[in-house]
Amino acid sequence: MRVVGGASRSAGALQARLGGTDGPPRLGSGGGGMTTGPEPRPGAAMNESRKPMGAEMRAEARGGAGGGKGVGALMTAVRAGRASAVPALLDLLDTAARAEALAQLKALRTEARSWDWNRWEETARVRRALYVAGAGCHTGAAAAADWLGGRDLLSRRTEDGTLVLRVLTDRTAEWRADVAHRLAAKPAVAESSYGLIRRLVEGSGAAVPATDGYVLGWARAITDDKLLERLRTDPQTRVLVAHVLSMQETPDQLTWSGTNGSATHWPTALATLTREGLLDRGEVVDLCVARLLRGGRPRDLRFPMALLQLVPPDAEERRDRVADWIGMTADATSPVAGYAQKTLSGLALEGALPGGAFAEMTSGVLFRTEKKLLRTQLSLVNKVLAKHPKLAAEVLPVVADAFGHEDSEVQERALQVVARHLKAVDEQTCRELAEAASLLGPAHRSAAEAVFGGRLGEPERLPYEEILPPVPDPQFLPGPEGTLEELVEDLLVQRRSDSAVEYERTLDGLVRHAHKDREALASQLREAFADAYWQNADGFALHHDYDHFQHGPRGMDAVLASVLGKVKPERIEAGRNQPVPMTSCVHGAMEASHEIRIWEIAHLIGGGTLPLLLSTPTRHTGGIDPLELVRRLREYADAGLEPAPVDLGHALLRVRRQDPSAGRAAEEAEALGSTAGARLAAWLRSENPLEATVRFHPRKEKESGRWWLVDRILVETAKRPEFRKEFPKALHWLGGGLLPNARRCYHWEQVPERWATLLPADRELLAACLLSSMASAVDGDSARDVTGPLTLLAEGEGQVGRAVALLLAFGLGCRDADDRLRAVDALLVLASRGELDTRRVGRDLAWLLAERSMKPNRLADAARTAAATGAYRTVWTMLSEALPTLLEAEQPMRGLGELLAIAADCVERCGATGELAGLERHASARGTSQLVTQARRLRNALRQGTGHGKPETT
Repeated sequence: MRVVGGASRSAGALQARLGGTDGPPRLGSGGGGMTTGPEPRPGAAMNESRKPMGAEMRAEARGGAGGGKGVGALMTAVRAGRASAVPALLDLLDTAARAEALAQLKALRTEARSWDWNRWEETARVRRALYVAGAGCHTGAAAAADWLGGRDLLSRRTEDGTLVLRVLTDRTAEWRADVAHRLAAKPAVAESSYGLIRRLVEGSGAAVPATDGYVLGWARAITDDKLLERLRTDPQTRVLVAHVLSMQETPDQLTWSGTNGSATHWPTALATLTREGLLDRGEVVDLCVARLLRGGRPRDLRFPMALLQLVPPDAEERRDRVADWIGMTADATSPVAGYAQKTLSGLALEGALPGGAFAEMTSGVLFRTEKKLLRTQLSLVNKVLAKHPKLAAEVLPVVADAFGHEDSEVQERALQVVARHLKAVDEQTCRELAEAASLLGPAHRSAAEAVFGGRLGEPERLPYEEILPPVPDPQFLPGPEGTLEELVEDLLVQRRSDSAVEYERTLDGLVRHAHKDREALASQLREAFADAYWQNADGFALHHDYDHFQHGPRGMDAVLASVLGKVKPERIEAGRNQPVPMTSCVHGAMEASHEIRIWEIAHLIGGGTLPLLLSTPTRHTGGIDPLELVRRLREYADAGLEPAPVDLGHALLRVRRQDPSAGRAAEEAEALGSTAGARLAAWLRSENPLEATVRFHPRKEKESGRWWLVDRILVETAKRPEFRKEFPKALHWLGGGLLPNARRCYHWEQVPERWATLLPADRELLAACLLSSMASAVDGDSARDVTGPLTLLAEGEGQVGRAVALLLAFGLGCRDADDRLRAVDALLVLASRGELDTRRVGRDLAWLLAERSMKPNRLADAARTAAATGAYRTVWTMLSEALPTLLEAEQPMRGLGELLAIAADCVERCGATGELAGLERHASARGTSQLVTQARRLRNALRQGTGHGKPETT
């Protein structure tokens, strides 16, 4: 980007940057890191670095220049953390001595990494000195940049950058430029080291390093009340502004700093520079348009959008970029598309937009979902065709594409536009438009007949067919882990994965390999997890008697550490025997059960007595096939081993009692002659061993503590004395061991996948346990990503009752769109399996909406998504139960009209008939509001049902 009259770099400016008294103001921090306060005067920091050394140290340095004593003096200063003394000591060392010192500096750096956290102040001082000394001892630019970019050494003090500049003054300009560009190329370093990089660039005369990290540091350094003046006098502005407008992620300072017109508002400042001629206006427009075309997150487009509005393109630029504007109207975010639509509207009304381009623009906009953009475009088409009737032949066929739009109101508006301008097209085009009118919904059939007359053919009446997704095929998990090397590789991957089934497989692999060769397993784990916190790799071993697992097993870390003997026996014993209090929440009970199981494995894996885990799932839902569990018990019996109690308890909870092979498996288990086999046989023959009841406190005022759903849910597990007798204490809560108190807990926004794999054979009980976690995403505004277990629950087994229906209702009303989408998937899977009680879901939606715990627009989005898959009858059945309560309310709720529109669409497509309580009151009311219009549409659709077709899975 060209700058007119920008400040130039001079010898005086450079002298000021490096500690002189003249020159333009500096930008940002001058050190290795960034500072938020005023930048210290470089000369002062450099003078500090030249303070007289002690007589003893000075004599030692002089006597050993180029030799061991000089190196010793340097290392003494570094170990003492005296960074300011380092430059003078380095001046006394020749190349060979610096190479000798470098080896010792590297060794000290490694040593400092293992120091105890109690020495953090000493560590910080030593690392500052290492930062400066290492920079001065490295001879290669690449090695020096790696040293200065080390995250453990990276300094955030301005004076440290000045000290580094001091020790690099003897290097060539090319060498310093190379270091600057290498640092700028490191994304994790460039922002923090902006001050140092900038002064290296200015001191060497290098090109501006336009990298994301450098720009982030630059933006942070100059964003203050003097932003405009800093940009005006900065010679790097032209290059860095151009790069800012090419970044995928816009710096925060440019997105959030100030309001329009404020001193810290970047778009205002850059617009001012453009008006002053310091920035080329045409290039600013080009860069903004190019960035908007690339798209991205709304927050990243906010800056180029604001700048383009403050530096608007002129008439010629608007005409030259027609293709760009059209692309934005089709694919950009709503604000950007709206801006482009407004720009093109002006051209179209002026007659400067060719018919083909206007048709292309209209096609792109009508493909979008935002109603405001659609209404604006159809209104624009009306105006343009009124002024330029000759464009009708090109534009009306595009408008007719909206006849198939999912929104009935859009269909109606599109038909009105076609009707108004139909006389401007020839007969052939009329017939084509009439043919497209077959896409219109039944509600618009009579209006279409009035427009097209005899050209409109008879509608094709086909039996309705409900389209549901195919019943998912079972997904079987791979067999046990293979080689030890494969297990270790999976363990390393598992550290960054949330997959519950992979977690279970690696746990089983650990047990199997510990049984086979514990020493080989320990050796591999010791090497692979050398940096793990429980190995005390970070120096915690020096801290007296520290217990890494005092707050829990931390996933499977306690098991890994136990293999290496890194867990205290008393900690394992306490973990195995921890209680599950009666006052615990259901989430706390699930977590405690999981932790006790992990502690049991950590206890037994040390001796290698377990040949395998009984509770490892065989299916992705967490379920275990009955015959496979029998095979595992047989392996235990053949080895003369008794199962671990908690492991066996989890295995029984996961076994598929409704599997076709359950009867045969029960007989084989009984034939084993073991206690565990008898328990499995009895468990497989039981029908409903576990149950839960869900109730709600009435909703009261917010101050009462009974306003939010999460504070009103009561989950009571049925008392099962026989269950508590047969199962370990860790699982007694499932048999009625918890008090049914409504309480908010610290788990309420957590829904880990492993919770769904605890009870894959008891969906109703699992759903009851998950309700309070999902409730916070319905009437709250913070929780998200809570419906993950719904997919596993829908594909699991066990009863489907009130709790599952409630969980689906909660999911359909969640705040987050992705959560709602997963709930829709679960709803349709249950419907395809014939297990969905659609009316019960609708009744729960009714009271949630009526008490304002759920927002109707969220349900409308979910219902529309489900209907769009072809499940119109399923959605109508659900809405037919939810709507009467809302229609009969004294004051109609906002958003009811949108729900009625979806219901009407479903009825028109599936041909349902009947009456809906409360509908006639709104359908017979006066007015043209969405509520009244859609109520009439729904009433007419129910009276003109086209017959029922048999629902089929397609």
